[in-house]
Amino acid sequence: MSTSSSSSTSSSFPSVTFSSSSSRFRFHVSLPKRSVFAVPDGAGVGIECRSGSVWITIDSDTRDIVLEPGERFEGGDHRRVLVSALEPSCITVSDARPAAMPLPAPSPRAWSPWRLRPHGLSPA
Repeated sequence: MSTSSSSSTSSSFPSVTFSSSSSRFRFHVSLPKRSVFAVPDGAGVGIECRSGSVWITIDSDTRDIVLEPGERFEGGDHRRVLVSALEPSCITVSDARPAAMPLPAPSPRAWSPWRLRPHGLSPA
């Protein structure tokens, strides 16, 4: 299944082409110079630079990540990712791996008096 959509009204906005399969998503974004593409939750998202040069900024992260053609970034945290075009660029955004939400801390009520506690000994 493939769907295409692009913006031809102005060259200052990114144009996006979508393609998907049953198990993965992928889309291509053409970014004019100095434009920014935002990914609200970067966990499990892969960004590959196909042409040009892009600068990746992650919320609360001090690293500077610059991708050249053929280089890839994979997000691991649930943070916003901004992709800034340093020159006219094309990127591919895809699912790198399934994103997992952190498990909540166990509540004190989860403890049961009937549950055996481990003592480091084998039952055999």
